[in-house]
Amino acid sequence: MGEKSLQKRKYILETARRVFMEKGYKRVTMKDIVEACEISRGGLYLYFNSTAEIFLEVLKLESEEADDVFSDSITEDATAADILVLFLKEQKKELLRKKDTLTQATYEFYFENDLPKKDNILKKQFDSAVKIMQKLIEAGVGNREFYCADCEGTARNIMFVLEGLKINAQTIGITAEAVDREFQYILTALGMEED
Repeated sequence: MGEKSLQKRKYILETARRVFMEKGYKRVTMKDIVEACEISRGGLYLYFNSTAEIFLEVLKLESEEADDVFSDSITEDATAADILVLFLKEQKKELLRKKDTLTQATYEFYFENDLPKKDNILKKQFDSAVKIMQKLIEAGVGNREFYCADCEGTARNIMFVLEGLKINAQTIGITAEAVDREFQYILTALGMEED
């Protein structure tokens, strides 16, 4: 794919992301994306065959960008505790954001599409996050910043708590105080002092 084609593809994905954020997944059609991009239907089909294909690419792009933003925020001398606190702060921002989020669209997509586990980006992201969190906790235990008898179980539990908070944020709503309370429980369980 040439540079011009890559730029067009990126433009379509960025525009489609905004459409999915606004409408969710279930209500978005190829026509919606064509209109938002102000391109021909044939122009869109040169790059993508379906809204599902576009949405999966949007999810990949979203994941890469989130990883980049988080990685860029970590200082060279950051401790495991610093990194965990920064991660939780970023998660809190995401949880409290009412707009400009793909959370609703993501849940709609996965409820509607029964993908094999090997193709499930959400599962891959969850499993990867658990492994990263486990390594972070293990580093903190090694540096005596944390106390944890089961780093893998604790990492998995933290990710399940975050997933539950995301669902609450999208369905019944969530307050900053509720997020802080759950995050403080995580930090206390790892032996960190309250701020």
